[in-house]
Amino acid sequence: MGKVTCYIGGRSVGNPGRAAIGAYITDESGSMMQEVAETIGNSTDTFAEYQAVLTGLQTLASLLGAASKTTPVELRLVSELVRKQLNAELPIKEPGLVPLFIEIHNMRVESFPLVTLSPISPEQNANVNRLIDEALAI
Repeated sequence: MGKVTCYIGGRSVGNPGRAAIGAYITDESGSMMQEVAETIGNSTDTFAEYQAVLTGLQTLASLLGAASKTTPVELRLVSELVRKQLNAELPIKEPGLVPLFIEIHNMRVESFPLVTLSPISPEQNANVNRLIDEALAI
């Protein structure tokens, strides 16, 4: 299988406040493979972004199965803070994020050795923004 791209996003209304996440997964040709949107209760934007990454990886693991170990996967996310924290370029200052970081790290090691995290502008993440808006009924 060719490269798979997973567009990720999480947002809260009020920060903290009502929050939702979205993931939009495409194959190498750009065709949508799956989309996920769900509310996650009350949280911050950063927590929602972490939850979106975790949900995106879990969805990819279900879609790809054992092929996740040999498929190049690109996670595209708007949050520079979360991207840099997950790449160990910045420290995690919020203790509540550490369990999510560990779970994401373990998934990357066990199932996604070819994963990369890339920045994306909010305008380029329109499908994820739509999913989050739908989940939040905005």
